[in-house]
Amino acid sequence: MKKIIYIIVLISYSVLLNSCSDDKLTFSEVGQMTGRVVQAASFEPVENSKVTISPTNNAVFTDVDGYFQFDDVPVGDYSVQAEKEGFLAGFEPATITVDATVNIIFELEDSNALNKPPFAPDLLSPDDAATGLDLEVELIWSTATDPDDDELLYGIQIRNDYDETLISVESLSDTTYVLSDLQHGVKYFWQVSVNDGVNSDVMTTISTFETTSYPENRYFYVREESGHNIIYSANEDGESLAVTTSANNSWRPRKNEAAQLVAFLRTEDTETHIFTMKPDGTDMQQVTSAVSLIGFKQNEIDFAWSSNGDRIIYPSFDKLYLINKDGSGNQLIYQTTDGSFITECDWSFDESMIALKTNDIDGYNVSIFTIDMSGIILTTVLTGVSGAAGGLNISVENQNLLYTYDTSGYEDPSYRQLNTHLFIYNFNATTTTDLSLNKVAGTNDLDPRFTPNEAQVIMVNTSNDGISEKDVFIVDIDGENRASLFENAFMPDWE
Repeated sequence: MKKIIYIIVLISYSVLLNSCSDDKLTFSEVGQMTGRVVQAASFEPVENSKVTISPTNNAVFTDVDGYFQFDDVPVGDYSVQAEKEGFLAGFEPATITVDATVNIIFELEDSNALNKPPFAPDLLSPDDAATGLDLEVELIWSTATDPDDDELLYGIQIRNDYDETLISVESLSDTTYVLSDLQHGVKYFWQVSVNDGVNSDVMTTISTFETTSYPENRYFYVREESGHNIIYSANEDGESLAVTTSANNSWRPRKNEAAQLVAFLRTEDTETHIFTMKPDGTDMQQVTSAVSLIGFKQNEIDFAWSSNGDRIIYPSFDKLYLINKDGSGNQLIYQTTDGSFITECDWSFDESMIALKTNDIDGYNVSIFTIDMSGIILTTVLTGVSGAAGGLNISVENQNLLYTYDTSGYEDPSYRQLNTHLFIYNFNATTTTDLSLNKVAGTNDLDPRFTPNEAQVIMVNTSNDGISEKDVFIVDIDGENRASLFENAFMPDWE
């Protein structure tokens, strides 16, 4: 009996031993898992990405280069997950075999990878290829839609067909935008972008519109605004447009029909120089440079075009210069014999005669006379008088000279004028006609110019207090029928 029991115990021990041996063999069947986590688009490594294997739920974190490793992974099938904030989680299957290494690469997509871009809006107004629009245009487009209901912002890009200027407006939440300060006769191209904060901008098609052509304004005058002189153009109905800005001090406009340019004076580096521009204020060019316009009171200085618009004469101290409109060929053509300043000049239509006004350093001791192109004095119109004078303009047939003179003869350091009249001197009859007999008492008539048909004269009328508003008037050649043209305006020109 004891022998049988011994045999049974021995057999049981043997079975138990074999069983323990089988379990130990199973756990020794392991392999290794390595891998790397990178960004899907750039393949840049993703550091500190958490990598988990299921069903064991063992986890490790990637190193600075995106690598990870699991050692002694029991053989079998696994699901491996890589995750990090800002990325979509990645999943890969893996099969571990005995004493083998499996390598897994995760390419993680940005967390917004599944976000869809918005749909482009429609451009509603103005109509594509619209023409004749004002210089202020309201741009309108439809509200864009977004598949993910993201918050949307709009941008606008505007170009034109005359220069390289790009107008760009960003971060608009509204679907309208007012575009102002446009140019006349210019074609504009506009396009709207929409952005959802995730994807790249979505662009609309390009639409165009064109502004109204620049009006054929024949009047030019000056207004003082923000401490600067600004040049305006105007039509017969009194509608006016600024052609220069308050960024510069610009005055004394003189248009030449042949050249289709307006010459004017402008302060440049503390000096007074002649500039030209197109009648709409574009394409400004500086004419004078080496010799500036210098004399008594810069606002009193005047210059003159040649009739064909290729040259300009202008004064500087006691000298008169001739210069081409492009700034070349500057030359001295006359100098006073007594050192008096040349303040004003005008050039006859046939270019045979120049009218000059000279004065002393205080603006007085005035002489008005004409010279030929050789500098020979032809006619002395006014000399040896007290008081201020000026405003020269020669009639087209060289018969008359228009000028102003303060009949009060008043002189003081402020150059105040008390009773300045318009006069026409007839060269043939050597007679003088007063056009200001009907002006309001206590006012001055200044800066006269013949109208294009020479049947009338335009000029400035203002109170003799020296500080009141200046207005542009028109009067018949006989001094009758005075009428107001433009308020708050001076230095008129009508060609």
